[in-house]
Amino acid sequence: MQLYFIFFTLVAIFYINKLNLHMDFTLGIIVFIISFFSIVISQKIFIKRNVIDKIKIRSSHKSLATRTGGIAIFSTLFLISSYYYITGVTIYEYSILIPGIILLAVGLYDDIYNVDFKLKFIFQIVAAKILIDSGLIIENLHGVMGIYEIGRIAAQILTIFIIVAIINAINFIDGIDGLAITAVIFFIVAFELFAVNTSPFYSLSQIIVISLLPIYYFNYRKKNKVFLGDSGSLFLGCIVSIYTIYILNNDYIIKEEYDLNKIIYVFSILTYPIIDIIRVFFIRIYNKRSPFLPDKNHIHHILIKKFESHSLVVLGIFTINILALVLLQIIFS
Repeated sequence: MQLYFIFFTLVAIFYINKLNLHMDFTLGIIVFIISFFSIVISQKIFIKRNVIDKIKIRSSHKSLATRTGGIAIFSTLFLISSYYYITGVTIYEYSILIPGIILLAVGLYDDIYNVDFKLKFIFQIVAAKILIDSGLIIENLHGVMGIYEIGRIAAQILTIFIIVAIINAINFIDGIDGLAITAVIFFIVAFELFAVNTSPFYSLSQIIVISLLPIYYFNYRKKNKVFLGDSGSLFLGCIVSIYTIYILNNDYIIKEEYDLNKIIYVFSILTYPIIDIIRVFFIRIYNKRSPFLPDKNHIHHILIKKFESHSLVVLGIFTINILALVLLQIIFS
């Protein structure tokens, strides 16, 4: 089943390249190698310092594991981006990563020292405000409830809410092997595949997709496993939220044959993370618990109890997500 996920990612790269979003094959190999060895090196450092993911009642693993996936993703992005920056080539707007780097640092600190969720929440709002100040803001509801243009204050509040919600949605589904990784790949592929024009993030998209490939292997192997950790899930959640705000802006145009209301389109490519976070929030609030305190009431936890296979559950969830995307396209286009 591990081969399925490698195949899935290779197909993702193929489809991105079919859009003429060309990445040199040699560079792709370099990205893969940097990510792979970043995982190996960071894991050895963490194990040597005894910074391991301890087995708890909520844990899905039974052997030694480290939360170093986020370090590998960032290391790869940093080295590749630095090379292009030094050579005077801009492959994407590098400053867009600043909020993600902040959240990666907070997540890494949490992976090592276990910080209070309130601190992470505060920094998520800070990251959202930085993105708003950079020009990423939702000013149009695209006809939802008959509303189109909205005021500046309402736009800022809504944008912060959506960014924080998406960051947490990606973070929350990082509970079983491969789930959050597949969600991010699925989202990025859809983001690039359904756009009329090449997005300003296409090089970033390719680097992230390829850098996630080695994490699949380390995520699924039985010994010395590697998880994204909060550093990885918060960073990727920030990237997904950036792409989402860009979709909801007027600059992103969906291909005519897939033409959907943008709100419905976002829901269709983030179906599982959105449904899961709404469901688990309601359950926790109903039980008079903080919605941010972790538990095993997520849909994927329930499915794991029944099927006892991480890869099968992930395959099932995203097969349904693909069907939801097709169904919504048929209904609303």
